[in-house]
Amino acid sequence: MGRPSRLGDEDRSDYASALDEVIASPEIRCLLERSGAPADRLRVRGLAAVARTTAAADAEYRRYTALRLRVRGAQGGRRGAGATPLSGPGDQERPGAGVLAVLGVLTPVLAAVAAATFLVLGYGLRLAGALSALADTLVGAGWFSLVVAAVTALVSVVALYRTAARQSAADAVAVPGPSAAVDAGDVPALAQARQAWLVALRDRGIRPFLLQELAEAAVAAPGAGESRGSRFSSPAFAGPDYSGPGFEGSTPPAPRQPGPGRP
Repeated sequence: MGRPSRLGDEDRSDYASALDEVIASPEIRCLLERSGAPADRLRVRGLAAVARTTAAADAEYRRYTALRLRVRGAQGGRRGAGATPLSGPGDQERPGAGVLAVLGVLTPVLAAVAAATFLVLGYGLRLAGALSALADTLVGAGWFSLVVAAVTALVSVVALYRTAARQSAADAVAVPGPSAAVDAGDVPALAQARQAWLVALRDRGIRPFLLQELAEAAVAAPGAGESRGSRFSSPAFAGPDYSGPGFEGSTPPAPRQPGPGRP
């Protein structure tokens, strides 16, 4: 089958969870208590042996990653095809649509303000009886601004209604086709492939490795005082009975007996 696949970074959390499940199993717990090996060091050794343990479930991992790439590619294609621009459909997708939208909102407001200003000034001058020509001009400009405000407001309302209608029609047309149905069927298959990989990883990869580690630790434990030492504990010469090289032990020498003529 070639070289085993390298475990991806996004799957390392699943690997750590599977390792913790195997360590927490009754079988491994019993062997840990029997051998006296600490569980945290066993976990460190399991994390360090990720390349060795994942190779036992390489076929399941290849199938899982291939199916995951297929599902992600299909989802990305649908997302790109159905995405709508932030400016909305229709004529707003053309360059300069932002300026037109702003003008469509501001023009009625500004025209209404100008109309009110011109009409107030024009009718004020008429009531005062001064500058009648200027008053007539201001009144005419005021009524013209009022008409412009009404027309632009009507155009803005119609454009807003058309934009909303096109958006609702586009959402109604966006119905999943046959390819989308196939992709939707791949989602449960992806979950099953992931579960199959985790089961194979625990049963064929992590569990045999931990059993081998605990067996070697149990064999090395009785000879820890010699030269090899345990795989999980400190050397025997760190104990209190160690007296250093060149000494036979920690037993103190016997006291000398006084001879004749000695105090």
